[in-house]
Amino acid sequence: MNKSQLVDAVKQKTDLTKKDIEVVVNTVFACVEEALVEGDKVAIAGFGTFAVRERAERKGKNPKTREDIVVPAAKVPVFRPFKTLKEAIDK
Repeated sequence: MNKSQLVDAVKQKTDLTKKDIEVVVNTVFACVEEALVEGDKVAIAGFGTFAVRERAERKGKNPKTREDIVVPAAKVPVFRPFKTLKEAIDK
């Protein structure tokens, strides 16, 4: 499901306009992004937690040349689903 499909799904379940729903969806995503950039966690009850983790520097290989390279350390976003979401998916 992409963002426009999400907007359409919400439209079918509410009486809001598609434009209003799109504004809300974009605002939610922007708020989550902003919180992660600031280093905060975002926990959505019954869904999961978004957070940022530090990934350490590591060794790798260039797949084309097979040359050893160093992959630099990076911050990466992670999502951890809550138990209720895991159970809903497992059914």
